[in-house]
Amino acid sequence: MITKRISTEQILAKLHGKIDRREPVMVSSAGSGLVAKLLERAGTDCINTFSGARLRANGIGTMSMMWPILDSNKQTMDYTREDIMPALAGEAFVCVCLNANDPLKDMRMLLEDCKRMGVNSVSNIGPSISYVDKDSEIFRVLTSAGVTLDNEIEMLRLAREEMDMVAIGLAFTKEDSIEIVKGARPHIFCYHAGTTKGGLTGYDNGSTIADTAAETEDVYEAVRAIDPDVILVGHGAAMETPEDAQYMLDHTTGHGFWTGSSTERLPIERAVTEAANAFTTLKFSK
Repeated sequence: MITKRISTEQILAKLHGKIDRREPVMVSSAGSGLVAKLLERAGTDCINTFSGARLRANGIGTMSMMWPILDSNKQTMDYTREDIMPALAGEAFVCVCLNANDPLKDMRMLLEDCKRMGVNSVSNIGPSISYVDKDSEIFRVLTSAGVTLDNEIEMLRLAREEMDMVAIGLAFTKEDSIEIVKGARPHIFCYHAGTTKGGLTGYDNGSTIADTAAETEDVYEAVRAIDPDVILVGHGAAMETPEDAQYMLDHTTGHGFWTGSSTERLPIERAVTEAANAFTTLKFSK
């Protein structure tokens, strides 16, 4: 197979065309080639790959990627190259989510490898230090060891300014959102309101969809004041269903949404459970 290359110019032209037509931009995570193929056929604009999605496909919670149970960047690069890219027709572009704080990898080399495999976009959630509570002991230990948001900003800036890649910034707090947009000026910014609730491995932090929308809009206003041209998408927390995503579109000033569990883990859990239950209730005819 030959992977179709999609240039930064083509990607941005398509996204801005949708924005001009008032059509939502859709970014979706995929932990397997099958899910990626189905998402592309459904019309998503971007397939993002990261170790959390790969773990999620194995029935493990997304944020288990925060624990050093694997080489996050190797896992992401391997399955993107072997599972995701061969499954796609080139209608959706692929964004690789990398761990910019990997002390054993040179980010320039990783980004060059991304471009070699046909990936022309990168994000910083692979995992991101932004997810760790700032007042926690583990945050202080990690930052003292050199695991910082600055490294993530530097990678995004390198991707955009020197390597002509589409940079997608992501943060879990308003403070980090401002720092990423100010320091990296990503083409797209996603505010992550928290782990998506629902299903076997979801996490409910108590937020309603109204809470999620209000929190997201507050961040949108802050980052738009820094860069009025940034494409804004929201993700996580109470945004579990299409109805929730519609609420986000109606009650925020963003340009779209990022789906993860809501178009991958949760539909798979429901569909497989329903089909398996239908088979396991079968009986021999008398």
